Amino acid sequence: MSSFVTDTISTMTSKIYSAKRRIEKMKLPVKERAFKDKFSFTQRLSESAKIIAKYPDRIPVICERIGDTVPDIDRKKYLVPGDLSIANFMYVIRKRIKLSPEVSIFLFVNESMVPCSELMSKCYEDHKDDDGFLYIKYSGESTFG
Repeated sequence: MSSFVTDTISTMTSKIYSAKRRIEKMKLPVKERAFKDKFSFTQRLSESAKIIAKYPDRIPVICERIGDTVPDIDRKKYLVPGDLSIANFMYVIRKRIKLSPEVSIFLFVNESMVPCSELMSKCYEDHKDDDGFLYIKYSGESTFG
């Protein structure tokens, strides 16, 4: 090979490694995987069975964000009393993500909205997953501009 080709390859290689090091140093946000993707069905079933056995009066809920319109929540798993309404659970979620009053939040169970007056126990009976958890997804929208 000619010295020109060798020098060009050497220069390009050093630029590639330099760019790679700069990228590795960046703290890019990593998209959080869904709870169902993180754990196998048997792991989820086992965990929900333990929770229900230990806390029979509570409902195991997994709460995850849809889209990027609202901040992500700091924890995904909740043990909710059965007599809590969807509206009260929505209030808990709003407080955990520190949502401003001008942003509306919407809760979805099985890709549909549930009435705010419905109790969590009724929602759990109607919509619980085969693994024993109730999956609630939330999204938001700016309502006042």
